[in-house]
Amino acid sequence: MTALPSAAFPDAFDVARVRRDFPILDQAIHGRPLVYLDNAATAQKPRAVLEAMDHYYRESNANVHRGVHTLSERATALYEGGRDRARAFLNARAREEIIFVRGTTEAINLVAQSYARPRLKPGDEILITHLEHHSNTVPWQMVCEQTGARLKVVPITPDGALDLEAFERLLGPRTRIFAVAHVSNALGTVNPIAELTARARAAGAMVLIDGAQGVPHCAVDVQALDCDFYAFSAHKLYGPTGIGVLYGRREVLEAMPPWQGGGDMIRTVRFEGSTWNDLPYKFEAGTPAIAEAVGLGAALDYVDRIGLDAIARHEAALLSYALERLREIDGLRFIGSAPQRASVVSFVVEGVHPHDLGTILDHAGVAIRAGHHCAMPVMDFYGVPATARASLACYNTTADIDALVAALQGARDLFGGRG
Repeated sequence: MTALPSAAFPDAFDVARVRRDFPILDQAIHGRPLVYLDNAATAQKPRAVLEAMDHYYRESNANVHRGVHTLSERATALYEGGRDRARAFLNARAREEIIFVRGTTEAINLVAQSYARPRLKPGDEILITHLEHHSNTVPWQMVCEQTGARLKVVPITPDGALDLEAFERLLGPRTRIFAVAHVSNALGTVNPIAELTARARAAGAMVLIDGAQGVPHCAVDVQALDCDFYAFSAHKLYGPTGIGVLYGRREVLEAMPPWQGGGDMIRTVRFEGSTWNDLPYKFEAGTPAIAEAVGLGAALDYVDRIGLDAIARHEAALLSYALERLREIDGLRFIGSAPQRASVVSFVVEGVHPHDLGTILDHAGVAIRAGHHCAMPVMDFYGVPATARASLACYNTTADIDALVAALQGARDLFGGRG
């Protein structure tokens, strides 16, 4: 076994203490201790998030905004407190720039239908990259069909990084929107997001950043990035499912029409016509995910207490350790090796289908993801139908990596190492 020196791991990061905050990790799967390495799909939830949501339901459950009784006032304060935490987390200028959505997918669809669809016309261009999740591809394809705009795609290099020269060539006077992932969910590639945003805005394009895989691993300052939109999902960031955040520049959001109609997004309703509520409520039709907003706020508090910088250092050291150990496995081939990458390792093992790997590893207590990861164009680029993907979080350890490697060795032995 080739191990990194212990000094590579931050001394102040107490991963054993962090693990105690996540009750789900203290269990056995098929008689083996759970090793959870599917964090890019969804991260586990700390006790602080579970307790905050439970406390809301036990003590303050009511609908928000319209009630004048005590429970409604409590619920509203908790719900809007989650918004304030999200504003601070992203360093948005104002709380009105924080729109609650179901997740990153809904955020991108909202921008596509409310910002892009009314404005684009034939000959306009939307620029995305070959790294995108389907959620940052399909909504733009739909808009192109609806408006006659054209979709253009920035290619990637063999190691899975963006081809920046091609980006410069494709970015042109007809580019109206540039939509890009902060971090690739399939490969872990970290895009040079500040540079890309600056160049796109200088060319006159609006910029949307898919931050679903970005916010769990690095601090985000939307004012410093100078992007127009930034979207993320709570469940990737140790929060609950069913809620996410769309940040948008206030002046841009104010100029956009509502996407969905219903309660709370209106100011007045008459059969002859209706008028819309102020930001952010213009985009929040219906009863919102109240407990989930409370959970999101608790998750952001939790991450802040640990420190994203500390988490990033721990994960970077763990990623280096994982890459070293995985190289010991005969027939294992990494898919993607960009110089800048977050805590994702995608690979294939000769003679073993990724789905078989996922099943075998599960019986060893190791949870990974196997499939196309909602990034089929990436799979096509590498000529594979699927990959196995191990993704890391703040509570993972070198022992987790050792268990992964041992389970993979077992899978190789089971299949006889055949090609």
